[in-house]
Amino acid sequence: MTAYQAMLKEHHIFQSMSRKGNCCDNAPMENFFSVLKREIYADHVYRSRQELVQAIEHFIRYYNNDRIKEKLGGLSPKEYRERMKSA
Repeated sequence: MTAYQAMLKEHHIFQSMSRKGNCCDNAPMENFFSVLKREIYADHVYRSRQELVQAIEHFIRYYNNDRIKEKLGGLSPKEYRERMKSA
């Protein structure tokens, strides 16, 4: 066991890894980070780490609560979850 794996185990964190040869396992996160980079990093210089952290936190709130997604029928993830709960 590597030191990294031991630290994860010590903190009750379960490592999640894609199955060998299955690139689709991580596709949702790859898409999220692609959108994040495109929408908050492109052509923008942050003056401090704190400014960057605030921009990322703001983007995550926006992405989950307000940003509509075609795959979700034009709903935000929050709206989609609420509809699925009431269905």
